[in-house]
Amino acid sequence: MVNHPKPVYESTMMKVDKATVENDPSKFLILPCCVIANPYKSCYHANQSRLFASERQESSMPENASIRVSMMDSFVIQAGDQVYDTLVTKSRRGVSLIQYLILQRGRPVPSQRIIRELWTDHRSDYPESALKTMVSRTRQLLRDIDPALADSLVSGKGSYAWASAPGVTVDVLEIMDILDLLEKNPDDETRIRLTDELLALYTGDLFQTGDLASGVAQTNYLHLSYLSAVYKLIDLLKTREMYNRIVEVCEQAIHVDDLDEQLYLELMNAMVHLNRTSEALNTYKKAERISQRYFDAPPGEDLQTYYHELQTSGETVRFNLDVIRNELMEREGDRRGPFICDYAAFKEIYNIQMRNLERLGSTMFLAVIMVGDTDHRVSMEAGIAGLMEILKHNLRKGDIVTRYSENIVAMLLPTVNYASGSMVMERIETLFRAEYPQANIPFHARIAPLGAPIPPKK
Repeated sequence: MVNHPKPVYESTMMKVDKATVENDPSKFLILPCCVIANPYKSCYHANQSRLFASERQESSMPENASIRVSMMDSFVIQAGDQVYDTLVTKSRRGVSLIQYLILQRGRPVPSQRIIRELWTDHRSDYPESALKTMVSRTRQLLRDIDPALADSLVSGKGSYAWASAPGVTVDVLEIMDILDLLEKNPDDETRIRLTDELLALYTGDLFQTGDLASGVAQTNYLHLSYLSAVYKLIDLLKTREMYNRIVEVCEQAIHVDDLDEQLYLELMNAMVHLNRTSEALNTYKKAERISQRYFDAPPGEDLQTYYHELQTSGETVRFNLDVIRNELMEREGDRRGPFICDYAAFKEIYNIQMRNLERLGSTMFLAVIMVGDTDHRVSMEAGIAGLMEILKHNLRKGDIVTRYSENIVAMLLPTVNYASGSMVMERIETLFRAEYPQANIPFHARIAPLGAPIPPKK
């Protein structure tokens, strides 16, 4: 066996350097099957091919029928008008075997290598026997759908392979074939056509069961290759000033990877060329929300810089007022009842409200409701959810509500006093008891002015 350096696997949830990926995708990731030298001699391959061919059975599928195996985003088999999407629940490891063999693109895989790949969490006392049993059960699951699928999972002497029977197609194999053709630097028209086909096929990343030792590596390799193809298409479309098409390509690719900042930059740039600057600014806001949600941080420096350039350019000055106004405006239905937010926003709103109240010489009350352990007739989560619904429909527009912890809800109540605030809490408790009359759920409420000592509970 040839000694190769250990492949480096990169997470897809990161900003990918466009130039580096285009120049050498293998710098990021190499499929394990490309790293490991083929241990078989050509004469062995010839014997294996004869063994695989002899094992095939006549399929009962009509010649004009088709079977589609989809592995992108989810594992689904469609045979004619029937869709089968429950194979993972019936045999997760069987699906892993199918995926692994398909990704070898027809190459026979020794049993020992399959065992190492699928049984990473534990070792069976009789691994070869366990593998044969799993192959037999997987074939039966496939045969229940159509015999042609069972015929596609073929075996040789001490090895297995996937060889699609007539009428059987697999999306990931078509994707890999397209990526191979794109690597050969086709002419521009061919590149556009092939990448359009890739965009249609690549509906999401490779589905993972969690059993494959190389599952993440294979997914990342395909993902980076997909992004590289998309970047090259965008560059080609820019030379032709086909900005409408760039918008379509970027939006389709962002559906697959909404964390890639280069796609947002290209999308915003195309929108600006189409005089859709307000949409470009909104695109940045979307990228910003996603970055905050997943990383609790703003987008990267390049994206921020481009956004600020758009904001300050003379071309966009006339848009700024409308953009900000539209972002701040809510539909009338959204302004009914209290404002419900997370605790971080709750604290910011408190600081703003207190500045105004101090200037006006007024005060604001903090109310806290704690729901205790239940008697298991109603779960804790259900009790809190019910309480939030009651607050949503029974507090005023100016009130602020947040879920402070698992069983505590906090509220800011402006322009109330002890008497009116206590009445609000009593009304909420009455409604809560009416909602869960049979459940013995402890309900504790306190109210106190902010900036003053909390009075003892009576």
